[in-house]
Amino acid sequence: MSTTEMLELERTIDHLRHCVGSLRSLYGDVPQVRRLVNDLERLEIDSGDLDASPPHLTHHEQAERIPVPDTPYDASMWQGADDEGIGGHPTEHDG
Repeated sequence: MSTTEMLELERTIDHLRHCVGSLRSLYGDVPQVRRLVNDLERLEIDSGDLDASPPHLTHHEQAERIPVPDTPYDASMWQGADDEGIGGHPTEHDG
């Protein structure tokens, strides 16, 4: 069973195979190119495994919604608290 995503993945892997082949011709058999070849082989294996197995449908349960009022909070709740990351209010500092 092929999906649009799997077909796109196959095309992308084919393009990547071509690019890695060009890099191998340019740089030779250096460790970096060998790692790219290895990564490409792993992508091909994983892609084949995904294509051979049906996707698992996941069911996401709706999280409980907690209403947050639009009304301002009581300012006394923040009395003496610093605004972390912006250095607090200039009126609270000596100097």
